[in-house]
Amino acid sequence: MVGPGPARTVLYVHSSAGRYGADRQLALLASNLDPERYRGVVVLPKDGPLAGELRAAGAEVHVRPGLAVLRRALFNPAGVARVAARAAADARGLARLARASRARLVHSNTSVTLGGAAAARAARLPHVWHVREIYADFPRWWPAYRRLLLSADAVPCLSEATRAQFGDAPNALVIHEGLPVEATGRRPRSRREARDALGLPEDTFTCLVLGRLNSWKGQEVLARALAEPALRERAAIGLVAGDAWPGEERYERRLEALRFELGLGDRLRLLGFRDDLDALYGAADVVCVPSTRPEPLGLVALEAAAAAKCVVASDAGGLPEIVRDGETGRLVAPGSPRALASTLGELAEAPDLRGRLAAAAAEDVRARFSTDRLLERTQALYDELLA
Repeated sequence: MVGPGPARTVLYVHSSAGRYGADRQLALLASNLDPERYRGVVVLPKDGPLAGELRAAGAEVHVRPGLAVLRRALFNPAGVARVAARAAADARGLARLARASRARLVHSNTSVTLGGAAAARAARLPHVWHVREIYADFPRWWPAYRRLLLSADAVPCLSEATRAQFGDAPNALVIHEGLPVEATGRRPRSRREARDALGLPEDTFTCLVLGRLNSWKGQEVLARALAEPALRERAAIGLVAGDAWPGEERYERRLEALRFELGLGDRLRLLGFRDDLDALYGAADVVCVPSTRPEPLGLVALEAAAAAKCVVASDAGGLPEIVRDGETGRLVAPGSPRALASTLGELAEAPDLRGRLAAAAAEDVRARFSTDRLLERTQALYDELLA
């Protein structure tokens, strides 16, 4: 452990300013550091909900428009060159900020954030590069990008599935996500109250999908599952809460078109971004995480389980590290509307089973994914790098 003295500054560089998984983990970490050991200075690409949350918690926040972030659409020669040029500019600007704030360490909070690595080299500081992504879809780019990520002093990964991408690299390790305090203490609203608030029938079997609107998160899989006999015949409802990345709204339009094509009508409800999780969880019989590609971990599954909701998730990536099939939830084949509909149909007929799975999941994840555990392991990593 680092000895007594003034708190050391960690410069966090992050890729967005929203309220989704990686954003909320950064808020959880930077807002709860041991003040006698560490303080956080956070750099974001724009002002937004995350910036306000961090400032309210006492963190120092800087907004740097044009921050080098490698989005999925930029995985091509022109896109990579453009982001590399931004990273070079970040090296100068962020290094100046690191010196001005007397930072002792740079922590890039996602692996698509490139500026932190460049700044750490320029300021000659240790660099932590957090990996919250799985790159199975980019076999052409992955070998080179893997080498770049492993150039960091430490590469914490949010799950075993994510760490496995790095083979036996000694600087790659697992630090599981932490459950925010509000998630561990969250109590969904009563079924009747929640359904009244959302305008839902009281007795209709209802499934919820939370998260960014894109093909990876599987909202389309739920839509097609609703058209399968197992769910169509009981008029089951699907709730989709989340919005698209700016500039990628075409997937939302696709879901709207699919609702019309499948004749789902009000059985598929696109709610946009919602932060009233107590109402959403209270209204849902099951929370679905039907990801079509391997999920690095699955914060939605984690938080839904902590809220004592029955979770049905894809059997891929990090999700099986949260959900044990038949013990703390159900796992289904990824990308299969029929498999999802069959499992949801079974659960619709068995409310007692849903309750048992949900109760077991809540107890399990609160023990294995605590905030204290996240903070302890992360600050111990900082101690090691600064020793």
